[in-house]
Amino acid sequence: MSPSASPRAPGVRSNPPRLWTAEEASARIADLEELLPRLRGWVLRLREVHEELHRLAEFWAADVDAPDHADHALKQRLDAEWQNLTRRLEEAVGGLRKDGIEVKDLEQGTVDFYGLEAGEVVFLCWQRGEPRVAFFHPISGSFRNRRPIGDAARRASPSPRGSAARGAP
Repeated sequence: MSPSASPRAPGVRSNPPRLWTAEEASARIADLEELLPRLRGWVLRLREVHEELHRLAEFWAADVDAPDHADHALKQRLDAEWQNLTRRLEEAVGGLRKDGIEVKDLEQGTVDFYGLEAGEVVFLCWQRGEPRVAFFHPISGSFRNRRPIGDAARRASPSPRGSAARGAP
């Protein structure tokens, strides 16, 4: 293994786009407090749309797709809503991921930020209702493994855009 390579947990990016300090991550809390309920609302509405589409398919089967079917317009509206909500959700979550922010649980409001603690890339974690980002856990860990962030991680500014984590000079 090369000096800049390190083992990663499955499904975790090998090159985080940005490493956050606890102070920087805490500055995003207001945005997240606004965004997370919206995302959760979209997910709940997607479930409702899915259930309604399933009900239509179960009751009418393929007949509902016929243009002259009584519920055809309803199915088209639900399909369009499904596509719109899915696109919006993917764009919002994708934008966060691009910034090095991982939404872990919309119900609980848990979010992880890529960061550094004692020289290791970790997740700085925050849960809705907490006043600031004050905990971290290993990339391979979870919310249950979180520990208080040390003073160095609160103040240290990592390399811009996470270049140090990618082995850049």
